[in-house]
Amino acid sequence: MLSELTPYIGDLIDLGLVLVGFALLIGGGDALVRGALALAVRHHVSPLLVGMTVVAMGTSAPELVVSILSAISGHAAIALGNVIGSNIANVLLVIGVPVLIYPMSTAQPGLARQTNIMMLTSIAFVGLLFLGTISTLQGLILLAALGLFLFGAARGDVELSALDEVKEQLGEVATHHLSYWRILLWLGLGMVLLPLGAEFVVDSGTSLAESWGIGEAVIGLTIVALGTSLPELATTVAAAFRKNVDVALGNVIGSNIFNMLAIVGVTAMIADLDVAPTFLNYDVWVMLAVALFLTAAVWRRQVIGSRLGMLLLIGYGLYIYHLVSGSVS
Repeated sequence: MLSELTPYIGDLIDLGLVLVGFALLIGGGDALVRGALALAVRHHVSPLLVGMTVVAMGTSAPELVVSILSAISGHAAIALGNVIGSNIANVLLVIGVPVLIYPMSTAQPGLARQTNIMMLTSIAFVGLLFLGTISTLQGLILLAALGLFLFGAARGDVELSALDEVKEQLGEVATHHLSYWRILLWLGLGMVLLPLGAEFVVDSGTSLAESWGIGEAVIGLTIVALGTSLPELATTVAAAFRKNVDVALGNVIGSNIFNMLAIVGVTAMIADLDVAPTFLNYDVWVMLAVALFLTAAVWRRQVIGSRLGMLLLIGYGLYIYHLVSGSVS
């Protein structure tokens, strides 16, 4: 029995290290956000400014660190696959699972404008991918667009539901009055765990790609993207049990926007991202299709229930199967 498992031991170890990496990323991101919020409270920083900063960087820290490490280590396909795959998973999986528990309304104030921004950003992002390489100039363009989006959110032109969550967290942090050494401990813990977790995910994910004979792009689109979407999935499922799942829709849309503008923008400022042909042949069109579905649902003010949720999950299952089966490489 042991001799039969021997050829797979290396793969099991790599898969285990990927899971450990995800746990470290989630823990590191949470520690970084806790420390940043506590530090802001100590220095009486504007809640709005803190909210914009945490939403833009803190909650996206795991994806950001994975993408940066992938790019500088020569694995751009994992970096871009993480973003594209996460955007697909956010719609098909993060929305598909909780609506099996409780239906989700799309008739929310300001949601149509936010969804339009996501759709336009997705189209522009795909256009940049067709340049073949996302370099410093394109990174600057994406970060400039992020700045405009955040400015609109600060003025109230764009609803950003995650800001309300950050303000609630600020209120909770303010009641604890953490000392400076505890704040530094949280920040230090986050800055240690994030790169360590990213190294596990990138190195072991690359090793799995080589062992299984599949491209790094597929690893980025599947294992890495799914892992970095797990926190959002857990949050939306918990919200569904509380019958308060509507806010999750705004978070998914905001997350998709930040993935394209912040994560790719910052990563491209550090290292050029060469675009794998497989993304242009298949995956970006899936990403655009699910974004269009979500935009249409919001414009129709549709209630997303269990039947539609099941279709979303079936769609995600077929997408993953299509990738892993080798029909796209």
